[in-house]
Amino acid sequence: MGGIDDIYTHGHAESVLRSHRWRTAENSAGYLLPLLRPGQSVLDIGCGPGTITVDLATLVTPGRVIGVDRSAEAVEEARASAAGSGNAARTANVTFEVGDIYALDLPDDSVDVAHAHQVLQHLTDPVAALREMTRVCRRGGVIAARDADYAGFTWYPQDNRLDAWLALYRACARDNDAEPDAGRRLLAWAHAAGLPDTSASASVWCFATPADRTWWGGMWAERILHSALTDQAVASGRATTDDLHGMSLAWQDWAAADDGWFLVPHGEILARRT
Repeated sequence: MGGIDDIYTHGHAESVLRSHRWRTAENSAGYLLPLLRPGQSVLDIGCGPGTITVDLATLVTPGRVIGVDRSAEAVEEARASAAGSGNAARTANVTFEVGDIYALDLPDDSVDVAHAHQVLQHLTDPVAALREMTRVCRRGGVIAARDADYAGFTWYPQDNRLDAWLALYRACARDNDAEPDAGRRLLAWAHAAGLPDTSASASVWCFATPADRTWWGGMWAERILHSALTDQAVASGRATTDDLHGMSLAWQDWAAADDGWFLVPHGEILARRT
């Protein structure tokens, strides 16, 4: 997930990886899918456990797909998951490698699509990352990125403890020189990276069914207590363990509410390499 020296605010706790495994090309890269064709080569940066990567590979078969992540543990999980999928044909065109988004181990003009989901928000230099994605993309190819915009998160019922949770995450991310409100900035970053032929869009995740609330609320109730974010919040003095337990209870209360609703907005960009 990004550069070797950048700090991934969430870390790789099991609660974090659980949310990564939920992601698919359909629920996380829908804006890109109409541009994919059989035979294209795709680079999936910040691939995590590889669920989106494998979906992309299915859509561009027989084209090759490379998943890259800076975490060796994530890459190993992606490899194991792909190998154990029970469908060798679905993953035969996928490889996973450890890599640095600022210095990709690929030659110039080597892929048709360079894709990054929920990556740029965690970087100290997202513009440099987009330039590197552009370098490895062939002329006429596509650079695609999608990132959440935390300031736009909206939920019901209102809960001051969740307000405190959101403020805490945004502060911790900025302490790491990252940008939690990346979604609204993607177009500006693309222009700064020298990509004038860029279109911007938006889409959301919405969690409102009982099953959605149980999953999303339960995941965050655990994550705020047991993740890299937990350690950073306490060490920095931005929150006490009592504060974090209160936020965890708020997530449990939200998940139990019959009318609970949560919206996660995302910015998206599609840029053509000229």
